[in-house]
Amino acid sequence: MKIYNELKLAKELMRFQSITPVDAGTMNFLAKKLRSLGFKCNILEFKSKNSKPVKNLYAKLGTSKPNFCYAGHTDVVPPGNLSDWTVNPFKPKVKGNHLIGRGANDMKASIACFISAVSKFKNKKFKGSISLLITGDEEGVAINGTKRVVEYLKKKGEKIDFCLVGEPTNQNKLGEMMKIGRRGSITGYLTINGTQGHVAYPNQANNPAPVMAKILDQIENIKLDKGTKNFQPSNLEIVRINISNNADNVIPANATATFNVRFNNKHSSTSLKKKLNNVFQKACKKSGCTFKISYMVSGEAFITIPNKTTLMIQNIIKKITKIKPKLSTSGGTSDARFIKKISPCVEFGLVGKTMHKVDETVSLSDLKKLTTIYKKILENYFK
Repeated sequence: MKIYNELKLAKELMRFQSITPVDAGTMNFLAKKLRSLGFKCNILEFKSKNSKPVKNLYAKLGTSKPNFCYAGHTDVVPPGNLSDWTVNPFKPKVKGNHLIGRGANDMKASIACFISAVSKFKNKKFKGSISLLITGDEEGVAINGTKRVVEYLKKKGEKIDFCLVGEPTNQNKLGEMMKIGRRGSITGYLTINGTQGHVAYPNQANNPAPVMAKILDQIENIKLDKGTKNFQPSNLEIVRINISNNADNVIPANATATFNVRFNNKHSSTSLKKKLNNVFQKACKKSGCTFKISYMVSGEAFITIPNKTTLMIQNIIKKITKIKPKLSTSGGTSDARFIKKISPCVEFGLVGKTMHKVDETVSLSDLKKLTTIYKKILENYFK
């Protein structure tokens, strides 16, 4: 079996300008590398109305159970102003024992570490199978990526027994944190409709602005919960308020606002919709205005109850990094929200301090350690 160096492989991957959801050749590149290791590769392209087609990869080594899956994404966020970078973001360079370039920690280098780990995995006759679920649609709308691959695998009857998602879970040092779940996310798009009129004759109009202000004040101050053993408290944040009114002497016809709720497993998107809609209904009934609300649910709250595999991974990380990782559910959403429907999963990857920033970087030491961690996980999982 060919041995792949994680640094060389990371640099090769990072040269592809795979700004979400553009593939730029990444899936074919990965498939070629994985086929050389004995993997059977299936490149899956999904399309849907009003969104661009996305290429994904499901690769598998072996056919028997159990199936250990590694999940990740090759798409990256835009680099921003190129003149702010010290290197070309798609021509990665090593400076001061750090690899700099877009995707250095989120998360092309993590994918490189896993492939390198598989190539160095000594148990050539292991009982089970190893798979990779790689998408090109994690940083964007996530419509034709992991979500569709999971649906495909369910239809095919493909079983995944445990999944490790390689997102950058550490804030400052490798080994600080594993993610065993995530809070849910729901975005609300609210419109309050009143009656337009002249400001000098308010009795002939119905101003939606003060109604919107009262509603936003009320929902902003709702105490959803105090948190749980595994989750921080749920929070609602108002992210946009708008009244399209170009005249100073006109009472507007409507006002709009957008808000987002990050919620723990004390709630569901359905229960939150009901709670919020009651607020809107009461406020509008009292004022004589009407409302329109639409929601986008990015994911429900979930947790993978720690089992022997979770604890095994935690112990390996501690041995390699000398830090016992905290089992956390903090942060935003990830593709684990889709994978958890078919498999227990945890997340562990590189340090994400510079992800989505100019001069995204990863230390060469962390690359080596993560490769060792991923290799040790395979060796222990398939004992």
